[in-house]
Amino acid sequence: MKKSLSILFVALLSAATCVAAAVAEPAILPKSFNGWQQDAASVRSGADPVLADAVEAPVLKEYGFSDAELATYSREDRVMKVRAARFKDASGAFGAFTFYQQPQMQTEKIGDAGASNNLQILFYRGNVLVEVLLDRLTAMSAADLRAMANSIPTARGNLAVPPGLPGYLPHRSFIGHTQRYIVGPLAMEHLGVPVPPSLVDFEMSPELVMGQYRSSWGTGNLLLISYPTPRIAMDKLQAIQSASLPGGPFYFKRTGPILAIVNGNIPQDEAQSLLASVNYDANVTQTQPTHENPKDNLGNLIVGVFVLIGFIGVLALILGFAFGGARVLAKKIFPNRVFDRPEDVEIIRLNLE
Repeated sequence: MKKSLSILFVALLSAATCVAAAVAEPAILPKSFNGWQQDAASVRSGADPVLADAVEAPVLKEYGFSDAELATYSREDRVMKVRAARFKDASGAFGAFTFYQQPQMQTEKIGDAGASNNLQILFYRGNVLVEVLLDRLTAMSAADLRAMANSIPTARGNLAVPPGLPGYLPHRSFIGHTQRYIVGPLAMEHLGVPVPPSLVDFEMSPELVMGQYRSSWGTGNLLLISYPTPRIAMDKLQAIQSASLPGGPFYFKRTGPILAIVNGNIPQDEAQSLLASVNYDANVTQTQPTHENPKDNLGNLIVGVFVLIGFIGVLALILGFAFGGARVLAKKIFPNRVFDRPEDVEIIRLNLE
């Protein structure tokens, strides 16, 4: 018995190991792309965010860090170093991308969005953020990195959908690569957001996006804070307006569940114009049925019950006549041979003498 239990336990453990291996996340970086070969000895991977960034590891956790992978690639006499971080969803990868990008970077068409600063290239695709350090730039560097991006496995379904809040930032006078998407207090403090995290109240699950804009006086900041409901946004607007904030003057607006806040070196008329460009547009989905649900029609239910009773009654009559007719026919063709055979007839006799 004990031996059988041991065998069963080993079998279950092996099956669990196979299942775990089947559902394990695939490697982030490809083994090769466009002639570049990965140096197997250089590969490092793990679920510790320190592997991706020892300084900003807590910020990466806020964005939903999952795991990281580092590797070195070579082709002929060239070398590139790659660092990739995977997040739970595309919002996390996008937020981390905006956290690391700098205004002096140049826009690159790599992955979902990319930016470069000389030999440093930063891009994200789906739920993966990638930083590449090249030894030198060539005419094919961008094409090689696009091939790498296309080889990276990414999340699917809702996890691959980027956040919608950054789409409310106006494009006019926007300073490129100053967009910051924030989901936690640590990133908010590191990026110097003019409103303190205590007033934002991250227990309410807000999303933030901030950008810088050119003005006739210099540079102004636009901060958007999105809350789950307009009521929460209204309460938080009153709390923020009543607080004493450094770096004023501040200009405020609420549109739906979104708070818009402007401050910096910007005139009042330009600040109001910037606020007027932010307008919440709710996406309404029609889910009301165009006709009555048959399950909700009591008359149809009653009719269906009587139809079922009639069907069962007709079926019972057919089976009854079939069984009785077969018995009568058998008795006529085979008298005393199939039914009512003498040897099968039992007589019960009571001896009452």
